[in-house]
Amino acid sequence: MIEVEIVGVRIELPSNQPLVLLREMHGERHVPIWIGTPEASAIALAQQGVVPPRPMTHDLLVDVVESLGHSVVSVNIVAVEDNIFYGQLQFENGTTVSSRASDALAIALRAKCRIWCADSVMDEAGVRITEHDEGEDAEPGPSVDEERELRRFREFLDDVEPEDFDG
Repeated sequence: MIEVEIVGVRIELPSNQPLVLLREMHGERHVPIWIGTPEASAIALAQQGVVPPRPMTHDLLVDVVESLGHSVVSVNIVAVEDNIFYGQLQFENGTTVSSRASDALAIALRAKCRIWCADSVMDEAGVRITEHDEGEDAEPGPSVDEERELRRFREFLDDVEPEDFDG
């Protein structure tokens, strides 16, 4: 398993499909995972540190797990088949629970736990993104990337209307 971090949520153009971008902690590869809009919002809000007035689904799940005396110690991206990524929640007592990758990532941010990606997933879906690929104003360093991704997503949220999500 390879430890990864969430770079941020992006919107792929022209399809306007959200994706979450993971990056190797000690490497150069990134894994783009296309996700749904609600999951993209859940991940972006958690990255921004936004605490909703009432718990969202992922907040509720973490709250329930912790109130029962357990904790999520890591989430794992364990497989990819036909561009569908499979996640897994790992609990402190060794129990694992299958999950969608997007839900696992949203939970990881709330549980403040480590994120791991199977070597086979990184080998199949990992891509190298150079500084040039990330834009003309790209600067090295994960904190700059994270800030840029958050800024882009905030701009998206500022301009988005409910009608934009009608199917």
